Amino acid sequence: MISLVQFERDGRRDVAALGSAGTARIVAGAGTTLELARAALRAGTSLAETAAASLGESIDLAAVRLLAPIDHPDPAHLMVAGTGLTHLGSAEGRDKMHAAAAAGQATDSMRMFLMGYEGGKPAPGAIGAQPEWFYKGDGSTLVGPGEPLLRPAFAGDGGEEPEIAGIYLIDDKGQPVRLGFALGNEFSDHVTERVNYLWLAHSKLRQAALGPELLLGELPDDVRGQVAIRRKGAAVWEREFCTGEANMSHSLANLEHHHFKYAQFRRPGDVHVHFFGTATLSYSDGIETLPGDVFTITAAPFTLPASNPLAAGADEGLQAVRRL
Repeated sequence: MISLVQFERDGRRDVAALGSAGTARIVAGAGTTLELARAALRAGTSLAETAAASLGESIDLAAVRLLAPIDHPDPAHLMVAGTGLTHLGSAEGRDKMHAAAAAGQATDSMRMFLMGYEGGKPAPGAIGAQPEWFYKGDGSTLVGPGEPLLRPAFAGDGGEEPEIAGIYLIDDKGQPVRLGFALGNEFSDHVTERVNYLWLAHSKLRQAALGPELLLGELPDDVRGQVAIRRKGAAVWEREFCTGEANMSHSLANLEHHHFKYAQFRRPGDVHVHFFGTATLSYSDGIETLPGDVFTITAAPFTLPASNPLAAGADEGLQAVRRL
């Protein structure tokens, strides 16, 4: 067993465990990943051990509707957030940043990157440099496999960001516990962000998509994947992306610390989906996405893709506030 998926069939929700051979078996008695995680906490066992103890019949995942690998019955108790400027990118890019900084021309983004590059992987038990952090929304902003990502009518664009997200549950004592990792698309508005970096907060208030799998255990240090945009069935852009700590300027432990150091993010029972960042964007290659485009992200050890079409959101006009 390497991962868990949530699915729906005939109006009923269940959880299945995926094996390395691509087989899937229902986890008996677990309607959701969250229920299974709570059971593991009560039993004092790992999520994988709890699932393995209740494996039932085989299931054909092609015959069911796959869901996002985590959700919460009250979306207000699920937070979606992330960190940026966390990946090394190309050596050339790093050299340019160092050269610019040495010449006194460093932008705030360059300085933030260099802080992470120099201090984002502290020794065990130490606290490293604080990363860039952003908020995306609550559980209502999460989009499941195959569902459309909506580009708001006011947005400058809607572009993909192929990333890994950590999935967490806060236990009854207020301690974050990591359930696993999901492949995702941290969908953002790069046109708005480019106008002024102080608009980053606005550009991130968008939906985000997760692939169907919750990868159990530790994330490999070096994760290599492919991201593609297809338009009317033809690829208009494809790139390899790299993630995992070997390709990052921050350790996962450092990113986790700087998110959960805030007491309001350690409320018992809450779920957190935290995106770790990327260095690969179609926007950087001059691609303009259009409604109907399909984003597809694949990466081992995930066996299933994160794939979602882009759709145009309705124009809701001026949001005038009335006095009560």
